Amino acid sequence: MKKGHDYIGVGVTFFCHDGAGRFVMGRRSKNARDEHHRWDLGGGGIEFGESAEDTVRREIQEEYGAEAKTCEFLGYDDVHREQDGDPTHWISLGFKVLVDPSEIRNAEPHMCDEVRWFTFDDLPEDVHSQLPKFLERHKKRLG
Repeated sequence: MKKGHDYIGVGVTFFCHDGAGRFVMGRRSKNARDEHHRWDLGGGGIEFGESAEDTVRREIQEEYGAEAKTCEFLGYDDVHREQDGDPTHWISLGFKVLVDPSEIRNAEPHMCDEVRWFTFDDLPEDVHSQLPKFLERHKKRLG
């Protein structure tokens, strides 16, 4: 049985920001599950027995080597798309997370080619298919 394929997967997406208008994204490597070489916010699947906020904190530590200073729940997104020709379904819980920019690094170089700071005015063109929907839905609360 595989999350998102055989049953609805539940995960988190986090918008890590510096409190000054910048947010961090990683460029997915060829080893990522899908959407290789596209820029994306961080995220991951919730493990059995783990709270959503604990997942956010764990995943930020794993992906960026940083500690979440504050963690604000934004809402959920129902994500339907395809992976390798198969339909997938995820419920993604979105969070706005304040981080210390000096702590941010690429802590998973095998999964992420690069980590970089962006603003809403300088988004790259090659972004994850779900990023525009996430930003549109939550932009007012993201600042």
